[in-house]
Amino acid sequence: MKRSDLLELLALAAVWGASFLFMRVGAPEFGAVPLAGLRVIGATLVLLPLLAMRGQIAPLRTHWRPILLVGITNSALPFMCFSYAALTISAGLSSIFNAATPLFGAAIAWLWLRDKLTPLRTLGLVIGFLGVFGLAYTKASLKADVDGTRVALATLACIVATVSYGFSANYTKRCLTGVPPMAVAAGSQLILPTFMLWPATMPSTAAWTNLALLATVCTGVAYVLYFRLIAHIGPANAITVTFLIPAFAVAWGAIFLGESLTLQMVIGCIVILAGTSLATGFLPRAAQRSTRA
Repeated sequence: MKRSDLLELLALAAVWGASFLFMRVGAPEFGAVPLAGLRVIGATLVLLPLLAMRGQIAPLRTHWRPILLVGITNSALPFMCFSYAALTISAGLSSIFNAATPLFGAAIAWLWLRDKLTPLRTLGLVIGFLGVFGLAYTKASLKADVDGTRVALATLACIVATVSYGFSANYTKRCLTGVPPMAVAAGSQLILPTFMLWPATMPSTAAWTNLALLATVCTGVAYVLYFRLIAHIGPANAITVTFLIPAFAVAWGAIFLGESLTLQMVIGCIVILAGTSLATGFLPRAAQRSTRA
């Protein structure tokens, strides 16, 4: 990975970490579906002019079918899920569940693309999934507890979103390799039924400001960076951005919303990241690079 790629990876992690903050603030006023819908509309307004300036509309027309599916699995569905989760759980906790994205990506690559799983990677999958389940059980009250129902549903929404992201990364690798990243980023912003579920009370100026940042920076700019990284360093390396997102999301949540980081969240995050690192082959590759150095 070049230094420029590493800097882009860190910038993307900081931006996507902030997205959980903006969803946490905006979701209560807009609602999950309108917030997700306005997010992709705003991102589209940013990306399509850039795409036209680069003369890359043609690839969008040629590959519209696979790009449409990426729009569903990499934008519409996960955006709605995380917006729904933001109504109940903290930005930091949502981002920790999001860190399991490479874990599901590795599992899907094994099941679908016949990606080889070594004993070490298999152990990583087991550890990672135990971390996800353990965090869900302790933090989301997945017990016989009526009061924990909303939190349990929010946790389930986060897991659905991470599975969707994991599928999308593998599908992009299989079906959209060679397609300009800007075309994939712009075309994958699927429009949702935003105004059918519009809130009865007009959202505040602060909520609109959070939405604007969420749409333009955390979605429009971020997806250009993300698909650029997939093209430059491959999906397995690009998806490791989720290792870094929780640190930024927890920091932004603590600074701007006064959210706290609990011991269960720390332990769950460590277990998930450790398992994910093994499952994706990240730790063995890092160890090999260190030995060669």
